[in-house]
Amino acid sequence: MLILLPPSEGKTAAVRGNPLALDDLRLPRLTPARAKVIDALVELCTTRPDEAVDILGIPKTQPELVTLNAGLADAPTARADRIYTGVLYDALSPATLSPAAKRRATSRVMVTSSVFGLVGLADRIPAYRLSGDTTLPGIGGVQAHWRAHLGAGVSEALGDGLLVDLRSGTYAAFWRPEDVAARTATVRVLHEHNGQRKVVSHFNKATKGRLVRALLESGANPRTPAKLADAFRDLGWTVETGPATKTGTQLDIIVSEI
Repeated sequence: MLILLPPSEGKTAAVRGNPLALDDLRLPRLTPARAKVIDALVELCTTRPDEAVDILGIPKTQPELVTLNAGLADAPTARADRIYTGVLYDALSPATLSPAAKRRATSRVMVTSSVFGLVGLADRIPAYRLSGDTTLPGIGGVQAHWRAHLGAGVSEALGDGLLVDLRSGTYAAFWRPEDVAARTATVRVLHEHNGQRKVVSHFNKATKGRLVRALLESGANPRTPAKLADAFRDLGWTVETGPATKTGTQLDIIVSEI
């Protein structure tokens, strides 16, 4: 099983640690594509910092994010599960998983990244600022760049297992699982209030973090979307299964929290 997560917009920069070693990251076949993004991002932020603010959508009150990107190649690194922060990762809380669940997380969970394509939770990376919908000079659209490179990486990480796709729309555009749709489950969280269901960003992220945590702690390793739905039901979640599409079977997780 491979669980794909979106990154967090906010990141916690490492205070100390070795600089980035691209060859040490999972999926080394992505190294050339990763290097192109890093070179373009560092070039932009080093030589045209004022333009970088606008191109990268950086608040003018946070110019330090441009400096962060400019030093990307030499910045200290930490495990990705310590770099990515925010609602989803707080709910997942990788550091507090049981030892067995931590091992499963290391092998089964990967984060979609504008800079690295995909990273494992144990991969050591620096903090960065690059949104998935950016058009980066020297690269073009970040989404288009990764669409040209990411398929082989996902296939390698997935093997013959089930893909559990929890990416947000921006990062889902990096790669579409059409070739493995029969064994792909896309997960949507719907919050029910006064008889109406809708997606609410904050609660959506928190629920996805709890879903992944519960799945890792349970040890379940379903092989089909239907078995995944059963596993979630066994864990106490309310699940509705939609029809199969060209990108997988949609599972709606229904929660009442608002």
